[in-house]
Amino acid sequence: MVFIDGQNLFYAAKEAFGSQYPDYDVKALAERVCKVNALVPVAIRFYTGVPDAQDNLKWSGFWANKLLGMSRDGVKVYSRPLKYRNKTVKLPDGKTHSFLSASEKGVDIRIALDVIRSAIKKEYDVALIFSQDQDFSEVADEVRLISAEQDRWVQVASAYPASPAFKNGRGINKTNWIKIDRATYQACLDTYDYGI
Repeated sequence: MVFIDGQNLFYAAKEAFGSQYPDYDVKALAERVCKVNALVPVAIRFYTGVPDAQDNLKWSGFWANKLLGMSRDGVKVYSRPLKYRNKTVKLPDGKTHSFLSASEKGVDIRIALDVIRSAIKKEYDVALIFSQDQDFSEVADEVRLISAEQDRWVQVASAYPASPAFKNGRGINKTNWIKIDRATYQACLDTYDYGI
């Protein structure tokens, strides 16, 4: 079963391959990574934070359209509104600058709950998490306990973009790491215009 942390995947692809927006085809990328690693996806789930239309009409519309397209393609989507807060940074000249900073709230915990619940329900043998968020190492520990309790083989793997330009060459600790190279990623680009 595939669990995709949309924002984490985008920022990794941006750093590794220069992606300017979430240009990946979720289903194609999940299926290709699974096929290359001799895995069969029984379900694909996608999770992301979405800006409010009043805060950013362009990206709110993009995500509404992209999530609808994914859903029609058989991907189970989960979105949460982004939360905004004032953030202040100190500039090199000693002055401070304040701005609104968006952050996801509840997306990672939703992924964690779904990975654990699906393991308990015996819905997969491999949980493939597209993320490098180290918080998910705790999920991997929990899945190992579930595997022992159920006396069955279950594992967690993490997939992530990798290139010489990307400094973070690590998957999620305590998981099997699957690197996504540029050729694989580029073969799974979503060329549909979602309104950006």
